[in-house]
Amino acid sequence: MKVFVTGVAGQLGHDVMNELHKRGYECVGSDVMTEYGGEYPYVQLDIMDAAAVEKALTEVNPDVVIHCAAWTAVDMAEDDDKLEKVRTVNAGGTKNIAKAVKKLDCKMVYISTDYVFNGQGTEPWRPDCKDYKPLNVYGQTKLEGELAVSETLEKFFIVRIAWVFGVNGKNFIKTMLNAGKTHDTVRVVNDQIGTPTYTYDLARLLVDMVETEKYGYYHATNEGGYISWYDFTCEIYRQAGYTTKVIPVTTEEYGLSKAARPFNSRLDKSKLKENGFEPLPTWQDAVSRYLKEIDY
Repeated sequence: MKVFVTGVAGQLGHDVMNELHKRGYECVGSDVMTEYGGEYPYVQLDIMDAAAVEKALTEVNPDVVIHCAAWTAVDMAEDDDKLEKVRTVNAGGTKNIAKAVKKLDCKMVYISTDYVFNGQGTEPWRPDCKDYKPLNVYGQTKLEGELAVSETLEKFFIVRIAWVFGVNGKNFIKTMLNAGKTHDTVRVVNDQIGTPTYTYDLARLLVDMVETEKYGYYHATNEGGYISWYDFTCEIYRQAGYTTKVIPVTTEEYGLSKAARPFNSRLDKSKLKENGFEPLPTWQDAVSRYLKEIDY
């Protein structure tokens, strides 16, 4: 099996390439930079350029495309001067990939987000729920990316994730560890509920998926129960041995964010087991393994 991976400079793309290599699959990575320091074959690719996308994929001729590239700066996406760029990357770029995949008749994985939903209530969102109503530009453009895939292809996996952390990039854990070093106390919201996703664990699941033909919508975060960002921070500090005091606050009290954040990011992952996929380990275990991989 030959796999083409977009966004390999990001947290997930990096881990997907490593997982594919570990299993002995031929993999080609892509991103916008001219050069990439990884050890695997690499193609520079701007997914906003439809002709370049078709050319790159035709030349590689993969069996699967795992599309990890996206605009993920949620607050910056709200800026008026960024809106067109965000939409061109998350919706237009994804449509370019999907069209090329259709011509090649290969499989596609599209990484999406809990932000496609309205974030209200307390019930976990099911993968096949169509009650979207995104709260912000990022969620809206990722939903448009989902639709570009589902309306163009039949052989697709749309995998929604949340609260992502990995070795290769910035994330909440690194931010909180840095804050804990320099502050005696930190304020963290306790009214947004969800579950973290460790990209190392997710990469394993994504490769498991593309080895099958069990297409459709999935939700994939680590197990271990639903938590708040406050709970997450407390556990990060406990495992890291930090004595920093964590003060719970509401989203309204915290302020700061340009983009509206969902209060309910609970994702129902039962479809994974139903279709024979091994769920991700607990988020507590993921944090423990992750802290051993990074310097802090």
